[in-house]
Amino acid sequence: MTTPFWCLLIALVIPILLAFLCGYYKTRQFGRIDNRHPRVQGDRLEGAGARAWAAQQNAWEALAMFTAAVVVAHLAGADPGSSAVAALVFIAARLVHAGAYLADLHVVRSVSFLVALGSCLWLFALAARA
Repeated sequence: MTTPFWCLLIALVIPILLAFLCGYYKTRQFGRIDNRHPRVQGDRLEGAGARAWAAQQNAWEALAMFTAAVVVAHLAGADPGSSAVAALVFIAARLVHAGAYLADLHVVRSVSFLVALGSCLWLFALAARA
């Protein structure tokens, strides 16, 4: 399996780990997890729990673009070395993004979002050049 595909697996795990963290915050704030209405309960989280919920939602959204970028780069025969670097930059930026979201570092969060977005665009550019 190529480095970008491994990174895709890691990108898939990030929102799942954030979901578990949200479960912790739901239990802490509400005393239990409402499995019948988890999204309603998630929307009612406050403080760090609300930030974890938002980070999870954003991680799912970013996964769609990254998946497309990795697959397109792979199918186009983009340079494997450059694709690996772009994918690793995406993962690093998304990990920083999640941490910054949780720590309420909004400027760092925004910059890391842009870096991750840039790496997706970089993968598409590599595909276009292939």
